[in-house]
Amino acid sequence: MGMYYNTIIGWAVYYLFASFTSKLPWTSCDNPWNTQNCMPVTSENFTELATSPAKEFFERRVLESYKSNGLDFMGPVKPTLALCVFGVFVLVYFSLWKGVRSAGKVVWVTALAPYVVLIILLVRGVSLPGADEGIKYYLTPEWHKLKNSKVWIDAASQIFFSLGPGFGTLLALSSYNKFNNNCYRDALITSSINCLTSFLAGFVIFSVLGYMANVQKTSIDKVGLEGPGLVFIVYPEAIATMSGSVFWSIIFFLMLITLGLDSTFGGLEAMITALCDEYPRVIGRRRELFVLLLLAFIFLCALPTMTYGGVVLVNFLNVYGPGLAILFVVFVEAAGVFWFYGVDRFSADVEQMLGAKPGIFWRICWTYISPVFLLTIFIFSILGYKEMLGEEFYYPPWSIQVGWAVTCSSVLCIPMYMIYKFFFASKGKCQERLQQSFKPDVTCGSVVPGQQGTSV
Repeated sequence: MGMYYNTIIGWAVYYLFASFTSKLPWTSCDNPWNTQNCMPVTSENFTELATSPAKEFFERRVLESYKSNGLDFMGPVKPTLALCVFGVFVLVYFSLWKGVRSAGKVVWVTALAPYVVLIILLVRGVSLPGADEGIKYYLTPEWHKLKNSKVWIDAASQIFFSLGPGFGTLLALSSYNKFNNNCYRDALITSSINCLTSFLAGFVIFSVLGYMANVQKTSIDKVGLEGPGLVFIVYPEAIATMSGSVFWSIIFFLMLITLGLDSTFGGLEAMITALCDEYPRVIGRRRELFVLLLLAFIFLCALPTMTYGGVVLVNFLNVYGPGLAILFVVFVEAAGVFWFYGVDRFSADVEQMLGAKPGIFWRICWTYISPVFLLTIFIFSILGYKEMLGEEFYYPPWSIQVGWAVTCSSVLCIPMYMIYKFFFASKGKCQERLQQSFKPDVTCGSVVPGQQGTSV
């Protein structure tokens, strides 16, 4: 994920630097990168065949994707884009090199600043003409879309990427808590704030979409785009038509950068913490050097996403990287803990920490609802992978095979460890090996005084 996610943050950095000018470069069509089809969205002659200045700025200036032929020929690395992404990696390094001591201080800024910007953008958005129609469109449910499996897959992906289950982020950061920390309260607060933040961001986005529909004299569903197009084309397009556009552009892309850095911090810290804990002498004592080498390796692996055809690879990795694998990983986590370790044992562990057992609602969710729902979403994701890729880019047949290999690189780690545990880490007959495989590792020390391990 780090191989492409930081590239998206790099795009935002490119936009941020491009905003420091008296006139935003995606405002007009008189730039060297514009084509004859370019036409401002405010023009009365604007049609579906025309392209907006914001779209051409993103595709022909930032990405220069017209110089590539998709995954078949991606072209060389674009230097300015590579420099922006390198700057992102430098920020990430100096935020993570000291562990939670350094990351914790940075997160106070990167976590709270987006809320300030969101509120400012919301106040500005609702004051625009047509904003009420956008908000009405946002809040009006279309129940028939619940029959579409892609809606459920997108919803699940949104939760996984925003809340972070399955990536190890929550496990890594919570491992620094005290044993009797109120994890129940923290889980409720974190989940609630996450969903409310997404809900608030919806008002910010759709108020502007309503404004753009009003400017273009069209319906809202014809204005919006999915994915990067919404953030790097539609919203900048709207900003360009506002008074004080330079200011709004700067704070908007600053918000995107801080939000992206937060996700990067969490994902990488999960991996770094796990490896430092597993190998305290080799890696833990040399954390600064290890983080430097790790980020340098990820940056080199990310270079293909900074080529002229990099946007195709970014979308490709988004689907075949964490997009499919994370659903399987979270299902296995849920099944492993609540079906094999047992919801009763898990509830007893929680009681040991908090002094009270989880209620029947949580036990039913853990045992039945969550695992079954996750498995269903995962199956539908596999069956509808072509729909997840979208129709914007062409993917040659060989790339689909590579994509499944990328997915398996994460997914196969789980059954491979199961095989190792059964054949090499267990002793006795087949049934005895199976029983040992499903028991907690007795070498894991307990934080409870007088208790040797977690084996039951």
